Parts: sequence; structure tokens; C-alpha cells
Amino acid sequence: MESGRVPSDMFRFTIGELSGLYTAILRAFSEANERLETALGIDDVRARLRSIGWFDALEDTDLAMALGKLKDWQLLDVIQNHAENYRTASEYERRNLQYSLTKRGEAAFAGVQHAMSVLASTGALQTAVLEAIADRLDALRAVLFEPTATNRRVFGVLTELEGHLDALRANTKQFNGELQRLLRAEGADLTTFHEVKSATVTYLQDFLTDLDQRAKTISDGIERIDKYGVNRLHHRALLGAELPPTAGSDPRPAWLEDRREHWDGLRAWFRPADGSPARVEQLHTVARRAIVTLLQVLDRITESRRRASSAVADFRELARWFAAAPAEADLHRLWSTAFGLSSSRHAHLGHPDPELISATARWEDAPAVEVSALLRSSGQIERFTRTGRIRDVAAIKAARAELAKAERAELQAAWSLLATDGPVRLSAFGELEHGVFQRLLDLLGRALSTGPDSAGVRRGVTSDGKVEILLSAPPDSRAAVLHTPRGRFAGPDFLVDVRVAGIRREETG
Repeated sequence: MESGRVPSDMFRFTIGELSGLYTAILRAFSEANERLETALGIDDVRARLRSIGWFDALEDTDLAMALGKLKDWQLLDVIQNHAENYRTASEYERRNLQYSLTKRGEAAFAGVQHAMSVLASTGALQTAVLEAIADRLDALRAVLFEPTATNRRVFGVLTELEGHLDALRANTKQFNGELQRLLRAEGADLTTFHEVKSATVTYLQDFLTDLDQRAKTISDGIERIDKYGVNRLHHRALLGAELPPTAGSDPRPAWLEDRREHWDGLRAWFRPADGSPARVEQLHTVARRAIVTLLQVLDRITESRRRASSAVADFRELARWFAAAPAEADLHRLWSTAFGLSSSRHAHLGHPDPELISATARWEDAPAVEVSALLRSSGQIERFTRTGRIRDVAAIKAARAELAKAERAELQAAWSLLATDGPVRLSAFGELEHGVFQRLLDLLGRALSTGPDSAGVRRGVTSDGKVEILLSAPPDSRAAVLHTPRGRFAGPDFLVDVRVAGIRREETG
């Protein structure tokens, strides 16, 4: 078969009136292979068909013809069973031929299964997959630098990492396709359409939370493995894979090439070697743009609900009324009612004392009203002077800038006091100012709200991603007591490692 081309008749069994029977037969052989039964006779095929739910009437001639078609399409192979003892000629005819799936048949049925799973599945942006990738990178680094770790363990962790990467790529690609279709869709049921778009906006916003921090963690993990040597990693994984010997070409070069492609794909997503934007950044941009677009669509849906009809529909209905008016006087009355326009600008003016002149009095019976000369020229009845000068707010801006600078300095000083050079006991902080203690308490809360990783470490990160805390369970039952000007705090004596970007503990001493 030419590389990159699918045989033209490979999926011929999916077309025609007997496509259901052909697919059922291939499924029966696939499930038999899972039970290590590689060859089936015609009676075995019939039994397998019943086990997968095929109960249609099927004569031996029809089943033999279907098996023959699959053989002609090179999806099944036929061999003669010389190991059996046959008592009659009819038994020989039924049990002599044994059928088995060819490699093309396995590929064809796997293609149909994959197509059906894609049609039935939905894509997703899963934060858990990103965390799993970061966790497997840490586990892989630990295994590579562990002297007693076996090559089989390296192969196992690398396989898990590639599985999570494949799940990320497949789910993201499918979710992006569904998202773009949603952006182009026009829902018939506005209520359901509105709910779906609102839920999608919330889903995207939740996924984007701390996405940059997670991507940075994965990028750092890739960098550490690159320093160890990707080729060394793949060589150890190859030894741990224990590939079986084959009569044809050596499978090891193709296996190593597949591993390199997976690693290049991981780099492309989080740390491209050529300096180009990472795909996770493109995903971030697409998600942000989708949120804006969905919010705009939601605004239009809400506006359309608020208005009983659009301005265009109102003017069209008014035009119909004009066309159906019986007389010219009705046209003028309709015009005045619809637009309320008049050439007289002083009709709204009233007398200084409205109680002396009734509002229902005729104009010719009522005394004249003074009209300002400005009304005709400018449309105003009073002359307005210049507005007051805008006050100078430079001093206020300077004071606010100084306040913001002082707050940043206070925050930086707090992080400097809390930064540690590796894990320390919580009790090592001793006595803290109340503001610094509040920062520490916030970090502890962030770490305790997350689940522990495989090493039992809980991680917490501030919203700006500059401060990270690693929290481990105390090795003993000793309690920690911290003192502040407003009281004291007691709790388990955790192992705490506070990492602040650009700050080390020894720099603050």
C-alpha cells in the first residue's frame, strides 16, 4: 500500500443493503480476537453474531457469501483446518474452512469504531488533563533521576504522559469545532439557545482561570526533561517497552519516531523549540474571543426579548397605516400622532401662574405668553453663561500614586518575610505582623483547598501567579503557634515552602 493512501475498497463493506451484516461479522471477529480466538469456523461466526445481538434469519449460503465478500475485499483471510478429524463429508464442508481478520480488516473495523465514537462524543476543555500532564512530567523527572528506577517504569510513565497529551489534543480540537459551530448557530428556541450560550461562557471562564500558571508549570517540566536529554529518555523507554521480535523490518526506529513526534507535539503546545507562540496561548486567545462574541450574542438576544418589535417592523407597520388611511385629514392626524412634530416651538410654554389660566382654555381667549427671542434662533429660552472651571486634580492623582506605591512596597515586604529557602515548619515563622499573617493565612487556605498530588504535596498559587506555596502534612503531631499583635494562631505544624518570584530567603536576611 502506498504510504499515506487508504485502499479504495477498504470501507466498501459499509455501503449497500448488507452493510449491517458485514459490520456485524467484523465486530464478531474483533471481539473474538479480544478473547485470543483468532480463527473462526462458520458455526463459530454464527454463534458470535448471536452473542453481539444479531438475531436476523441467516442461511448458511448467505453467511458463506458474506464471508466470501469480505475475503475478496481482503478484510478476512481463509485457511483450511487440517488438525480436525471429520466424520462426514458435510462436517468437512462446514468445519474445514477457518476465517480470521487480516491486518486490513482490523484497520477497517477500527476506523469505523473511531468514526462512531467521534460522532457520539463531545469535546471538552479539561483542567484535570493539564494537571495530569504536569503531574506525569514531575513523576517522569523523578523516575529518570532515581537510581533504582527501572526502564519499565520509565516506559509506563511516558505512556501515561502521551495518553494525557492525546486526550488534550483530541478534546481541544473537537471542542473548538463545536464552539465555532455554536458561534455560527442561530437557535430556534431562544430560551434554550440563551441558556447554552450562557453556560458556555461560564465554562470558558472557569477553564481560563489560572490557565497561564498551569501552562507555565508544564513548560518548566518540559525544560527539566530537555536538560536530562530526550534521546536518553526515549532510549530507556524503548528498553522498557520490550518490543517483540518480528520477521519483517525492525520496529524500533518507527517506535522511536512516534515517541519523538509525541514529544514535539508536547513542545508545540507548551514550549515550542523555535520560539513561536505556544498552542496553549492560541487556545487562550480563541477562548477569550469566543467569550466576547457569545456575550455580544447574548446581549442581542436579551435586547430582542425586551423589544416587542424592531424599529424596522414599526416603520413598516406605520407605512401600511398610511397606505390604508381613508382621507387626507386622517393622514395628517396619523402623522401628528406618530411623530408629534410641529413648526411652533413655543407651544409648550405656560403662564407664570398656571392656576389663573385653565389648561383647557382656548388660545384666542387666553392672554399672550412671553416668548424669548433666543427660541427662534437657538431653540433655547434662556441665555447660559460659561461653565465653571475644571478643578485641578493633579494633587489627588499624585496622592493616589503614592498610596499605590506604598501598598506595593508593603506587599513586597510581606512576601519577602514569608519567602522560604526550601520547606520549613510552620512554627518557624514565630511572630508576625497582622498584615503579614493575613497573607500567610490566605496562602494556607489556597493550598488546603486543593487536593494533594502523588507525593502528598498541596499547591496554592496567588491570583497573579507570582507566589506559590507547597504544603506537606506534618511528620509528627506537634502543633504550631504563631503570635500576632491581635492574638495567636494555633494549628498543625505543616511543612511549608513559600516561593516568591524574584525573591529568595537569604536575600531578605
